[in-house]
Amino acid sequence: MSPLTPYRRLFALPGTRAFTLGNLVARLPMGMFSVSAVIMIASTRGSYALAGAVTATGLATTAVVAPRTARLVDRYGQARVAVPAAGFALVGAMCLVVCVRSGAPDWTLFAAYAATATIPNMGGMSRARWAHLLKGDAAALHTANSFEQAVDELCFMLGPVLAAFLCGSVAPEAGTLVGAALLITGVLLLAAQRSTQPPPRPGNTSGSLVRVPGMPPLLLAFLATGAVFGAMEVVTIAFADERGHRSAAGAVLALQAAGSCVAGLLFGVMTRGASATGPAVSFSGNGTPLDGNALAARRFAVCVGAMAVLLTLPLLAVRLTGSLPVLAGALLVAGMATAPTMVTGMTLVQRRTPEGRLNEGMTLAVTGLMGGIAAGSASGGWVVEHVSPAAGYVVPVAAATLALLIATVGARTGAVLRDHHRTPADPDTTTTEPSREARSAPATAAAAGQASGSD
Repeated sequence: MSPLTPYRRLFALPGTRAFTLGNLVARLPMGMFSVSAVIMIASTRGSYALAGAVTATGLATTAVVAPRTARLVDRYGQARVAVPAAGFALVGAMCLVVCVRSGAPDWTLFAAYAATATIPNMGGMSRARWAHLLKGDAAALHTANSFEQAVDELCFMLGPVLAAFLCGSVAPEAGTLVGAALLITGVLLLAAQRSTQPPPRPGNTSGSLVRVPGMPPLLLAFLATGAVFGAMEVVTIAFADERGHRSAAGAVLALQAAGSCVAGLLFGVMTRGASATGPAVSFSGNGTPLDGNALAARRFAVCVGAMAVLLTLPLLAVRLTGSLPVLAGALLVAGMATAPTMVTGMTLVQRRTPEGRLNEGMTLAVTGLMGGIAAGSASGGWVVEHVSPAAGYVVPVAAATLALLIATVGARTGAVLRDHHRTPADPDTTTTEPSREARSAPATAAAAGQASGSD
């Protein structure tokens, strides 16, 4: 079987190509907005400190608003909520451009950028559609989750590069304007695809997902993983700058995203085998069969462990060679653990989130990542400033080690959890009759580069 066959089968399902296209168009700006804002504000107001503070405020506001927006999406439906939410964010982006260009007081920049926090979680909505279409088809759902992670990496690899090009070659406002246009266009295209939209669940939004069994350690692991991404970005930019090649920092970090993108696509194919032929049963140390939650939690811990090990490569590269090209190669290899970690983590989120609240659960995980990115950026920057850029690579290794410890504890917790919520079947533990839709088919800102912002 060709490695592309599982992906061809995904997009043979009616409506999947259309909603994926709209989601791609809307998701690309996710890697553009903060970079564009930093460059636009810094170039017109002459202050990277102000630019960084504005984007940090937007990040904090998003952490508060995004889960609530996602809850509304689950309750009332994607089309009904995503379009007005994106429209409100569009108004905020336009206000930011006007305030910057007109020389409005600095506080107006904070207010305008905070309004963009209503941008819906496009990746979460896309994954929710796949979960709806592929319910009961474990292997196909795993491939879809892997594809979505590869798309995330691609957008956050290309978005900052496109933003930097537009802001530097066209106009400081061009990145924000183009990003806003892409966002609203993509959301409208996605909202038009009603046939693949999960049905609204108006009566299932009570209680905090943070208190759902198994979610606290998982969200903490996402927080620590986000710190890996945030620290790696800041430290790599500082290291490239120290070597006199600051303009190359974006390309070096893009290699890490490229490694993750390729690994994500391969991961979507490589782990289908067991579920394609029959259920694989694993046992705990005392001989008790493990349920799907426990196996998924153990797989997540293994992937986080691989990430922690591979992240020692960039640290060794700068310590032993001090060479930027060697560091680039190390980041390419280290990035290959990112997608498997995120795919298995999001699979756990899907398994542990109550039915009808999937978008909210995944948005909560993304919020954890964002908080970790902010903490990692601050920690990495502190080490760079007070010790050295090379020493800064200890921070992502330490964050990954912390994530591994949390994931290990979570795996032990998962051994006693049972699938008492909706649980999209785990690729390695369940073989279930495919859904009707499936049977109908033929088978955390690098290139901000030079600025200092982060997504």
